[in-house]
Amino acid sequence: MTAKGLFISFEGIDGAGKSTHIAALVDRCRAQGRTVTQTREPGGTPLAESLRELVLHQPMDALTEALLVFAARRDHLQQVIEPALSRGDVVVSDRFTDATFAYQGAGRGFDTSVLTQLERWVQNDGSGAIRQPDITGLPPVFTESLWPRTFFISSSKPSGLNFSMASFISASYVSDMGRNFLRLFNTVIFEDDTIPVSLHPFNTLYNSMASFF
Repeated sequence: MTAKGLFISFEGIDGAGKSTHIAALVDRCRAQGRTVTQTREPGGTPLAESLRELVLHQPMDALTEALLVFAARRDHLQQVIEPALSRGDVVVSDRFTDATFAYQGAGRGFDTSVLTQLERWVQNDGSGAIRQPDITGLPPVFTESLWPRTFFISSSKPSGLNFSMASFISASYVSDMGRNFLRLFNTVIFEDDTIPVSLHPFNTLYNSMASFF
């Protein structure tokens, strides 16, 4: 019998600890005998990675950026995520649609009603439902203690964050979850990664997956 596929996303700004938690969770899933597809957004396929480069390094208006992000997501879903879930894999993605509402919506002030419509078109799973992660890991609201690390990671990028923008986008993740009660219910807010992984509350996230195994 094929195991049920499980879709997990990790959200948050650069430097918030996503990579640490993703690596630990992937290791634990594999130790349980599950096949894991680890991926990221924007990206995850050759086409989506090319679009990612445009979004990160080319100037464009907010609508163009949103269209490219959702185009990348559509290819990612069709080529990677949906096939992996059909096989029964655990799919772990560094960001998904919540990032679009946080960065393009809150960060760039783009019309969220347009983002919602794009989400409906692009993430339709074929049955009329919108494909969303089963569970999302989210770091706590950004604090000044995380800023030096975040600045180091993001300052080399053309769109490098300043502290106030990093705080605003981080907080917008939490408010964004409220747009869909099910998304809020299935979100686990984890602590910063100063805690050793072996003792980390990411276990809460793993334990919340129990019903899917």
